[in-house]
Amino acid sequence: MGFLKEFKEFAIKGNVIDLAIGVVIGSAFGKIVSSLVDDIITPAILSPALKAINAENLSQLTVPGTAIKYGNFLSTTLSFIIIAFVLFLVIKAINKMKKNEPEAPAAPAGPTPTEQLLEEIRDELRKKA
Repeated sequence: MGFLKEFKEFAIKGNVIDLAIGVVIGSAFGKIVSSLVDDIITPAILSPALKAINAENLSQLTVPGTAIKYGNFLSTTLSFIIIAFVLFLVIKAINKMKKNEPEAPAAPAGPTPTEQLLEEIRDELRKKA
């Protein structure tokens, strides 16, 4: 039973759950960016270039005589750049919000060694009196 209890404590910790939520949201965000690149950016921006080389979409771009699809690589690279840029903006915003938060007041410093010694002497003198 100790093993199952230990596993349950591990799985319920906040960090594990936060990580799982982050992975799910990241996966969904990746699909959104892929759709943005494949369905909006590629047709809107790259259509003239693709028509010039007689290709309808990026996946048709291949090295002649091979199975190398560099069009898919370009699409994936564009998706990565967009995701990296958006994450940069999110992290920048979070850091800006953290800077604007007032710092917690510092805890009062404890007594110095001299003060501690004086307090001990005082306590001993009260005991004797």
